[in-house]
Amino acid sequence: MSGNKIKFLTYYLPQYHPIPENDLWWGKGFTEWTNVTKAKPLFKGHYQPILPGELGLYDLRVPDTQEKQAQLAAQFGIDGFVYYQYWFGNGKMLLEKPAEAMLRNENIKLPFCFCWANETWKGIWHGLDNPDVLIEQLYEGEKGYRAYFDYLLPFFKDERYIKVANKPMFHIYRIEDIPDLDLFLKLFNTLAINEGFGGVYFISTLVSSVDVLLNNTSIYGQIGMDVFHKMRYEKKSLFKPRSFLGKVENKLKQKLTASYKIGVRKKPLIFDYKKGVSTFNINFPNPKYISCVFPNWDNSARSGKKSLIFKNANPTAWQEHLQVAVNQLIKNNNNPQFIMIKSWNEWAEGNYLEPDAKYGLEWLEAVKKVKEKLN
Repeated sequence: MSGNKIKFLTYYLPQYHPIPENDLWWGKGFTEWTNVTKAKPLFKGHYQPILPGELGLYDLRVPDTQEKQAQLAAQFGIDGFVYYQYWFGNGKMLLEKPAEAMLRNENIKLPFCFCWANETWKGIWHGLDNPDVLIEQLYEGEKGYRAYFDYLLPFFKDERYIKVANKPMFHIYRIEDIPDLDLFLKLFNTLAINEGFGGVYFISTLVSSVDVLLNNTSIYGQIGMDVFHKMRYEKKSLFKPRSFLGKVENKLKQKLTASYKIGVRKKPLIFDYKKGVSTFNINFPNPKYISCVFPNWDNSARSGKKSLIFKNANPTAWQEHLQVAVNQLIKNNNNPQFIMIKSWNEWAEGNYLEPDAKYGLEWLEAVKKVKEKLN
C-alpha cells in the first residue's frame, strides 16, 4: 500500500462459522448470527433485531461469501480488512479458518492485515451471565512469539498484505497486557527484517492512557496509534486534568465508569449517536495517532440489558462523522494516512458496514461519497 492517499481500513470479525469451542460454550452450531436473530427491543422505538441485507446470514466456510464481501468493500471505497486474529499461546487459535481460506483464494483481491485480539475470553463479555474464563490468553516468551511469527509469515509475504514502508501492518488490541513487550516488539521486528521486510508496522488499538506510549520512547518510536478506547464511555473533560477541578472531575468519572462496567450495570447505556460522536476520537494528540470511527453501535443482541446503545444512528449521521474525521486528518497530514472503521461485520454489536435489512447499501454508500471527495 503506497502513496499519500487516505486509506479506509475496517475491522473484520470471523465468527460466522461453527467451531467446537463455541458449540461447547453456547450450544451446537453457534455463530454470531445466533444472538443476532434472537434479539428483541428493550424500549419503545428500539430497533431490534438488526438483520443483514443482501449477504444474508452467511457462512464463512463458503468461499463465495468472502469474495462478495471483498468485492463490496472495494466497490464502496474500503481499502482493506483488518482480520481479528485469536492466538492464545501454546499454539491454540480460534476462528482462524476464514483468514486461511482467504489467503488461498486468489479471487479475493482486497488488501488485508491482522489485529491480534490478545484478550482472555470471559463469559460476561460474550453474552453469558457468568464471569467464568472461557479461554485464557497466555504469553510464552520468545519460543511462543517465534511460533506465532512463523504462523503469520505466509500472510505477511502475500502481496495483498498491507505494508507501510515495506513493514507489514500488525494491530495489537491490548498492548499493555504483553508482560515482556520489549522482547515481543524487538523479536518480531528482527524476524521480519531477516525475512526481507523493513520491520513490522505496529498499531496499538487500546491503551489505558495515551501517555503510556508517549512516555515509553522505545515503544513510541515504533508504533502507530489507533486509540479507540474513548468509545468506552469516555466523555470530553471540562477542566484541565491537573487543576483542582480537573482532579475532582476525574475522580467522579472513575466512580461513574465503575458503575458502567458490563458486569455491574443492570440497564442499557443509551446515547444519541450524533451527539456522542461529535467530539469522538477525531483530534490528534500526537504525530503517531490514527483516528477510529464507527457507523453504528447496539450490542443488545449480545449483552441484553447490560448493553451499550447509540440510538438514532443512520447513514446520514455516519457520513457526517466520517467526513469530520477525514477533514481532521487532512489538517494533520503528517500523521499516518489511515482511518480505522469499526467495524465491517460485528453484527451482534450492531456495529457494521455490510448491507442491512433497513438501510440496504446506504452505510457503504456513505463511505463512497466521502471517499469520492478525496479523488
